[in-house]
Amino acid sequence: MPGFQFKRRKSSEVFIGNTPLGGDNPVRVQSMTSTATIDTEASIAQCIRIIEAGGEYIRLTAQGTREAENLRHIRDGLRARGYQTPLVADIHFNPNAACTAAGIVEKVRINPGNFTDSAKKFQKHEYSEEEYRREIEKIRARFVPFLDICKANHTAIRIGVNHGSLSDRIMSRYGDTPEGMVESCLEFLRICAEENFTDVVISIKASDTFVMVATVRLLVSRMDEEGMNFPLHLGVTEAGDGEDGRIKSAVGIGTLLLEGIGDTVRVSLSEDPEAEIPVAKALAEYASASLARTIDMTMPEPQHLIERSRDVPIVITDYSESVIYTENPDLIPDFLYLGKNRSFPRPENRKVIVDYEVFSHGKNEYPLFTAQDKTAWQNSEAPAPFLLLNYSELNGDWIQQLLSKPNTVLILSSAASGVFEQKAFVYRLMREGIKNPVVLQRCYRENDPELFQIKSAADCGAFFLDNLAGGIFLQNETDSISPEDINACSFGILQATGRRISKTEYISCPSCGRTLFDLQTTLKKVKAATAHLKGLKIGVMGCIVNGPGEMADADYGYVGAGVGRVSLYKGRECVKKNIPEADAVEELLRLIKRF
Repeated sequence: MPGFQFKRRKSSEVFIGNTPLGGDNPVRVQSMTSTATIDTEASIAQCIRIIEAGGEYIRLTAQGTREAENLRHIRDGLRARGYQTPLVADIHFNPNAACTAAGIVEKVRINPGNFTDSAKKFQKHEYSEEEYRREIEKIRARFVPFLDICKANHTAIRIGVNHGSLSDRIMSRYGDTPEGMVESCLEFLRICAEENFTDVVISIKASDTFVMVATVRLLVSRMDEEGMNFPLHLGVTEAGDGEDGRIKSAVGIGTLLLEGIGDTVRVSLSEDPEAEIPVAKALAEYASASLARTIDMTMPEPQHLIERSRDVPIVITDYSESVIYTENPDLIPDFLYLGKNRSFPRPENRKVIVDYEVFSHGKNEYPLFTAQDKTAWQNSEAPAPFLLLNYSELNGDWIQQLLSKPNTVLILSSAASGVFEQKAFVYRLMREGIKNPVVLQRCYRENDPELFQIKSAADCGAFFLDNLAGGIFLQNETDSISPEDINACSFGILQATGRRISKTEYISCPSCGRTLFDLQTTLKKVKAATAHLKGLKIGVMGCIVNGPGEMADADYGYVGAGVGRVSLYKGRECVKKNIPEADAVEELLRLIKRF
């Protein structure tokens, strides 16, 4: 059972220019340019915007040696303007470009899925052990000379595995699995260890938050087994834009940061790169503060815990301080919490929860008890009472009482240590054999809706990814965020964890120098045309690096194929190639209607 690590994982320190990573250093934040790397002045200007937003590393794509060589001019232009922020080259399919970049920038990212393996053809091949060993030797023969250049230039590397670009070789042996992603990484890490090359950072990303979190946890476990402690770069690929992109990123990244995992963060939004930095900083700072507040608690052993229910989680929305009820037909909460608010215009067909003191046994009305109301709760004949408890109140007597009242829905509140206490609470219930439904309650005091989304998604992510809670109840103590916005955030968290689908989901990349169309504008067009298709996953990808692979997670895909050209996918299958960009959205709609 994951989630027992409540202090930051101690990783090795990696030296990246003037900004070391891992060890005792704070969690670093970074972004990636979306300009063409060959355009020196545009790239410099965008780098400066990222730096001034707080970015501590900047990544630029280098598709070929020409782009890799131009990194020198971008670097020199930034240094001449007084900016010393380390630069990172992003390499796919081109080891020669990686070798060139290693002599220019402070760090080079390579992708094990395409560093030596050929481009994906989605072909399965059965490898004998000897054949597979020879493939690893091919990796070594190409990878070691690159490491030697990095050693000579004191250049760090990132081994960056993406779910969408696993090699056909890995897919043939391990399938589209966390195990395959981890092995893709370890093949390269073992060579680094054998060559005594330690300036290594790792990332292992996916657009699916469940896959991303499970894979990073597995990687940490496997590294521990093999005596490795390299620092980790965290990110959810193709998270999208706006509220959805922030919530999805916070679910994946925040879950891991709150478990002490992660040394640098990149939030991949389909927006201007500098917009990613405040989100990344908010996540890093919030997780650091939360870990610092963790109290010393004894967690139950993870073995022999009962399975929680996998029913679709419920949403409770707080209207206890409201006088108006506005309903989004696509995001209708299961319960409205009214507290003692008897003047609220209650919709007759909506279920409401009220404090037990004002409970009147009305239609669709349910009482809420607290620990101080124990006697009243014990005597209650309500068919489905709600009971608010926190970890410190869960003593042996409550355990016995809950075993005798399995119809009670527990609303799990928290004190100072928040997430950690709530996990301890759920694990104890599981150990004691208590099957009462559990609703996760989190209360904030935020004036900024974006911070509310980021913090609540980070706090709640693990509970729904790990199936520890059966409902969500978010509250905010200021009136700066409306109940409707809080309700939308609740549904967004459940969507991001895959536990409750309430709208169309978009897997869209953040754009980079490889993208050959205006991705932000295109995404808006695709959303406008398809937002009514609840339950569908639609990928909007700038290029072929991750596009075809991520289409495995999407029902339909819109992928850049060249200047002004788009290819359309159904799953992994490309069904229309090189469509003019002006016609692509209409063609996508026709494709969806056809199936």
